[in-house]
Order: sequence, then structure tokens, then C-alpha cells
Amino acid sequence: MSATPLLVPVHPAQGIRRLLRRVADGRAGAVPVPVPPVLDVGSGSGCEDIDSLYHHRRLELVRLAVLLVDDVPTAEDVVQDAFTAVYRRHGPRLAGLDNPEGYLRRCVVNAARSVLRRRRTVRSYVPPRTTPAPPPEEEVLLREEHREVLDALRRLTPRQRQVIVLRYWSNLSEVEIADTLGLSRGTVKSTASRGLAALARRLEEAS
Repeated sequence: MSATPLLVPVHPAQGIRRLLRRVADGRAGAVPVPVPPVLDVGSGSGCEDIDSLYHHRRLELVRLAVLLVDDVPTAEDVVQDAFTAVYRRHGPRLAGLDNPEGYLRRCVVNAARSVLRRRRTVRSYVPPRTTPAPPPEEEVLLREEHREVLDALRRLTPRQRQVIVLRYWSNLSEVEIADTLGLSRGTVKSTASRGLAALARRLEEAS
């Protein structure tokens, strides 16, 4: 059966959120599940120590990292390093953190940004390598529309990509994104607007 052509929705944000979530589920190798709402870990979410935070949020953070760095092994390394850094700085009880989940998310995003910077540096001196074919199981998990979304995301600027993923996949507010990326709220808003328009154009071109 042929794949259903991708249609750009009238309201792009709704379709992009749905597709980004489904893409993230597939790239992380998990059975798709609804993305839980962002929780305030310090206000009764149940994640009161590093072990429970790891248990409840690791997979979601890997999915987030995949959308920023493009491959599962690197995303898993980014998240593991973030948890290790949080444990070393704040201990098993997350001492001194009012919002451990938000802090951990910032660590993951910053680590992903560092990965992308290193890649750009390497590519400035070494010819880019041919991207290997994805493993068979990944081809099964990624439908045509998923690959189109990932390709469109890769063609955004790094800042646009980060803002779009945090806004329309992680469901963060403009204020939360500004805090995570160290930007002003106005910059987040304008970047999201430009990135959303660019992403919709890419998807329309691919349809």
C-alpha cells in the first residue's frame, strides 16, 4: 500500500506537534505513546530524586535529543551525560533544585547544542561523510511523512530548530523556552514564527 501524501494542515502548529511526537517515538525505537504534559517536579510529580527522574523522564528526553541531534546513539549519550552531570552536582536527592526537570532539560539542550557546534567545526575541516542508510527497523518505524519532517527540521537554522522542537514537541511556553535557551521572550516568539513558516514551506515542497 502506498504512503498517504503529506498534507500541510491549515493550522501548521497542530500538525507539526502531532508529526514531531510521532517522529520522536519512532526514532527512539519505542511504541508511540502520548507525550505527557510538562510537570513541575518540585510540586508533587513524584520525581523527588535522581532515580525516579531517570525512570520517568529519560525516554522523553532521549526523544527530545533525537530531534536536535538526528541520531539515537548520540541522543542517548547526551541524555546520559546530562543525568550524570546533575547527579554529580546535586546528588541523588537533587539538593538545591527547585525544578529538577527544567534544569535537566536545559542540560540536554545545551549538550545537544555543543554536539552540533562540534559537528560544524569538524565539517569545516573535513569533507562531510556520506550519511549511512538507517537500520531496517528504523525504516519500518519511519513513515514517509516522518522522514519529511526530519528533513525539514534539519534545514532550519539551529536556533529555529531548537525553538520549534521545544515549543511544538515539548509543549514549553515562550517563557520556558527563553529560560532554557538563554534568549529573550521576544526572540523566542519571532524565531518560532520564522521557523514555523520555514518548516511549513519545506513540508509543502516535499508533498
